[in-house]
Amino acid sequence: MPSERELFYQHLAQTTPFPLALEIEKAEGIYLYGKDGKKYMDLISGIAVSNVGHCNPEVIKAIREQSEKYLHLMVYGEYVQTPQVELATLLCSILPEKLNSVYFTNSGAEAIEGAMKLAKRFTGRSEIIAFKDAYHGSTQGALSVMGNEKLKQAYRPLLPDVVISNTHSLPVISEKTACVIIETIQGEAGVREFSKEFLLSLKKRCYEAGALLILDEIQCAFGRTGKMFAFEHYGIEPDILCLAKSLGGGMPLGAFIASQKIMQSLTHNPMLGHITTFGGHPVCCAAGLAALKFLLREKHLINEATEKGALIKQLLTHPAIKEVRGKGLLLAAEFADFETNKKIIDRCIQHGVITDWFLFCDNSMRIAPPLIIKEDELKFACNVISEAI
Repeated sequence: MPSERELFYQHLAQTTPFPLALEIEKAEGIYLYGKDGKKYMDLISGIAVSNVGHCNPEVIKAIREQSEKYLHLMVYGEYVQTPQVELATLLCSILPEKLNSVYFTNSGAEAIEGAMKLAKRFTGRSEIIAFKDAYHGSTQGALSVMGNEKLKQAYRPLLPDVVISNTHSLPVISEKTACVIIETIQGEAGVREFSKEFLLSLKKRCYEAGALLILDEIQCAFGRTGKMFAFEHYGIEPDILCLAKSLGGGMPLGAFIASQKIMQSLTHNPMLGHITTFGGHPVCCAAGLAALKFLLREKHLINEATEKGALIKQLLTHPAIKEVRGKGLLLAAEFADFETNKKIIDRCIQHGVITDWFLFCDNSMRIAPPLIIKEDELKFACNVISEAI
């Protein structure tokens, strides 16, 4: 009889010729546990998902309680469902006043798709401006605004009227522009920050031209950068905010958020302007509500993200490391080339610390652990990385 590993390769679609194929039996806190009993520290939070830790007890409790009440009832937006209402209300209470209407989705890519449709519908325009080395997801629309041709070229033609702008200069925003979509901090580019002046100027130009500013905080929100939302560092507010990953506390959940005035444009001409069956699934929303309540109560974890990030930068000073950059617990350690980085990553995994590289910056190592990681655990991880080098 085939082993589970063999069945994995036979029946699950693969995304690379060499998946990690770690056989994980359970996860708790910052650790994953293999079937062979080996313990791994998750230094990447399942790619920015497990901000409050794997199987956070409060999240698990909320999932259990909601699953005993009801699961799926109806397509999104038709029934008043308590988990959706409570999570949307809590989100809006911690966001700028004009971000007061939430559309829940299944994922980050779907949030991006909805946000782009919303911008085009509200403005009546078609042009979308995105940025070099941006990553917003892999569905057709999200792929269209991806700022790296390598992952796009096999799937053209994609959306028309998409302009990919250089990250070092302000794009030309005109009366044709529906929206500018930008990651507040670029993730897959290897954790690249824009200056506060750039983002303020970008927002000003959007306002002057009547274009909407979409901020993608799918990877950088919910305390990861030392603020609840990364845009708080830069003094700007988006017209549309996209969230996912850690929003669901480990369950699949995304959202795009705008003002009621903007969001209302999806309700007419045509009605049902954006539809999702499982978006805002009640169990996922219950999990997300528990995760957000946990973060709001344990605010010290958000504040400590800055200190923990500084500690990592202090500890990772090996001559082979060209730079450690980023904000809070969203960091990239840069090496000379991909080959060097890959060997170090493989060695780290062998020694129980899981990390990886970035899609558009493969010579840099991703360091983005759950916010609950302790100082001694960070020191252990940095020691493993240094020894691996």
